Amino acid sequence: MAEERAQRRLAAIMAADVVGYSRLIELDERGTLAALKERRKEILEPLVRQHQGRIVKVMGDGVLVEFASAVNAVTCAVEFQKGMIAANQGRADDRQIVLRIGINLGDVVVEGRDLFGDGVILAVRLQAIAGPGDICISGSVYDQVKRKLDFSFDELGTHAIKNIAEPVAVYRIVPSTISEYQGPAEKAPLPLPAKPSIAVLPFTNMSNDSEQEAFVDGLTAALRPGD
Repeated sequence: MAEERAQRRLAAIMAADVVGYSRLIELDERGTLAALKERRKEILEPLVRQHQGRIVKVMGDGVLVEFASAVNAVTCAVEFQKGMIAANQGRADDRQIVLRIGINLGDVVVEGRDLFGDGVILAVRLQAIAGPGDICISGSVYDQVKRKLDFSFDELGTHAIKNIAEPVAVYRIVPSTISEYQGPAEKAPLPLPAKPSIAVLPFTNMSNDSEQEAFVDGLTAALRPGD
């Protein structure tokens, strides 16, 4: 029997993990695990649903999330980091839970609910490049979001990534972009006119009788303001 062909799809993958996880566990294992569980439930899961993503798996201090859209992945990551910053308020500096995030857009291999392949590997490698509180994205993600999202980016140049054949362009979302992000801008409602107004559209002859055209033109002219 021929080997079954693997299912593949294009996906935006967000990989996130906790900076200094082992140190936090050593300081306060129970408190750290409880805080991580709470933040996944209160911050991450609602954001993933809001941006039409899917949590692929949780790996101790890390999480892998799939999105159909690079724009949704980046927006979710920024809001996730901002939510973590807010949640750290009031915690001692050495007890704060800080994330680093990598995002890649690429081909992935699907096995059940899990994902594999270069698209996933690169997202994890970008996460490792990111500093505390940072979001690093690949050039493929940058090309999709640079004109669609009002974020600022630092170009970090091309990086040789382990197990990836070609160097990868890497960009970092400027940290101030994250802290200052206020969500999608809402369009202001159109102002209402000071006086009541009426829109007059031309009448259309719905019949096949050509003699009705004169009647239709007469009604339109009679209702046209200023005539």
